[in-house]
Amino acid sequence: MRALVVDDATVIRESMPALMPGIDFVGQYSRVETLLEDRPVADVVVLDLHLVNSTQPSARQGVAAVRMLVDAGYRVCVYSQEERRFVLAACMAAGATGIVSKSAPTAEAQEAFVDAAAGRVVVPQAIIGLIEVLVRRKSLTILSQRQRQVLAGRARGLTYAELSTQLYLSESTLRGYWRDLTTNVSTHLQQTTPAEIERALGLGPGDLLEFWPESPARPR
Repeated sequence: MRALVVDDATVIRESMPALMPGIDFVGQYSRVETLLEDRPVADVVVLDLHLVNSTQPSARQGVAAVRMLVDAGYRVCVYSQEERRFVLAACMAAGATGIVSKSAPTAEAQEAFVDAAAGRVVVPQAIIGLIEVLVRRKSLTILSQRQRQVLAGRARGLTYAELSTQLYLSESTLRGYWRDLTTNVSTHLQQTTPAEIERALGLGPGDLLEFWPESPARPR
């Protein structure tokens, strides 16, 4: 599996190949713009959201950087310390395949990058809670009853083993429900306007505009 990493921290860019030997990091960049000039071939771009610093004050970052890469045909897995759930949801709305916290264990992060490279949606816990709210408020209605049960359990931090005991289903079956659920949610976020999300969450008009992409992600 070939990956590119975009991070303004040199130590992170240079240490990832050694920390994650299961991934072939074929390129390291501090700016999205430079990557897009080179157009290297890769299965996923591991992207930090915060790229502006004193040496590159005009670097494109955040949701805009996600959208640039997605529009260029790359799969993107956000790798960031960002914890604001609306920002993370906006990254998925912009087309990110996955989101991983930099505080996650290395092995867990590597597994998530591999999943994202294969097109499997990786959703952080912060967004799981947001998704459950959208379901309860009937903004997100495309989930099956089983998917809703799995979502409710995951939102409460239950493991697949615990859910298996509770729902009398195998862990592999539950993982299948979760894969389908996250794919549906990703599509929903990409196709839903910020105004619709605001109404569902009881936010004021325009509250999400500073986070949300200006237009829906292009179908891939």
